[in-house]
Amino acid sequence: MFEEFQNIDLFPVTIYTVIGNLLVSFFCGITISMVYRQVYKGPSYSVTFVNALVVLAMITSVVILVIGNNLARAFGLVGAMSIIRFRTAVRDVQDIVFIFFSLSAGMAAGVGLYSVAIAGTLLISLAIVTLSTFNFGQTRKREFLLQISYYTSDENELTIEKILKKHCNKMKLVNIKNVGSDNLLEAFYHISLKQEKRNSLILSEFTTSKAIVNANLYFDEDDVNPPTY
Repeated sequence: MFEEFQNIDLFPVTIYTVIGNLLVSFFCGITISMVYRQVYKGPSYSVTFVNALVVLAMITSVVILVIGNNLARAFGLVGAMSIIRFRTAVRDVQDIVFIFFSLSAGMAAGVGLYSVAIAGTLLISLAIVTLSTFNFGQTRKREFLLQISYYTSDENELTIEKILKKHCNKMKLVNIKNVGSDNLLEAFYHISLKQEKRNSLILSEFTTSKAIVNANLYFDEDDVNPPTY
């Protein structure tokens, strides 16, 4: 009975089927890569990754065609893929989402569900663009990470406290340590600014003050990896 099941041709493959699947998966991959280019806001944009999204959808379509309804091929493919080790770290969660997006579109095209592949790609792309356009998920008031270096003294600490109270709704010291010498300190604050759009004001006031050696303000988690406390 198992041998009879293996011989059932659920997915008849012709040259027209192969071409049709590849064309649909190529269209879906191009659409996905264009959406990725539009919505990506991180610091590590990769042209190779964008091109790989297109090719990934086409390769997945071919893999589904090769497997068909053959269980032996499916298990053989799993064994073959298990020897491949991907050591490139994915830095952004959004990249993983687009990888699965491309895979799912390629799978739908590979089994001949063209309407599912195209409609799914267009509707999901529309959802991604809409979420990105309206900045869905972004908090109204973000906490900024302020890094300042200064020489320890009562006068300098009073100056820092005065500037923070002037520009911040709230502030919290999360870490402080010696840097280089016993007198030079590096402090990290989580702060909420009164005017987020004018965040450069607090930096300019710190940098022009004689009390501060250096000051940096990190306002986007994509721009910096905050220090581990």
